[in-house]
Amino acid sequence: MTDLICVGAISGSFGVRGEVRLKSFTSDPEAVADYSPLTTEDGSRQFTVQLTRQIKNGFAAVLGGVETKEEADALRGVRLYAPRDRLPSLPDDEFYHADLIGLEVYDTGGTLLGKVNAVLNHGATDLLELAPAGGGGTVLLPFTYDAVPTVDLTAGRIIADPPEGVLPE
Repeated sequence: MTDLICVGAISGSFGVRGEVRLKSFTSDPEAVADYSPLTTEDGSRQFTVQLTRQIKNGFAAVLGGVETKEEADALRGVRLYAPRDRLPSLPDDEFYHADLIGLEVYDTGGTLLGKVNAVLNHGATDLLELAPAGGGGTVLLPFTYDAVPTVDLTAGRIIADPPEGVLPE
């Protein structure tokens, strides 16, 4: 498990005074500021975060040390991370995406299906993007209790019962 959890991303500048457009990845979107200061993935930069207002697809925010529109524009695409120990503990049936990436996925008979490349959400439910054990293109597995009855972080594996047609024959 990683010590840093991605809690937001900068999608560009907002206005001309150095504010940024901030997408929040926290369950309570406004809580992203509660975990401030946030760092870049490599830890090279750290920002205090103050949300100024809600805007379409996120928030306008002031980041410590960002003064101009050009500085804000230069941060487009930067993901912001908080240390795991600043985040709330999760119930047994919830997981941070960072903890799922890299886990091996087995079917209910013990056959290795692949490894989790990413966790995606396009609106309906989370999807696990798997790199199949046999190679080939990635596949998307719905991250629902029916399709993924067991996540064992201690053992570093997921047990899945994929719906018919999800995995190549």
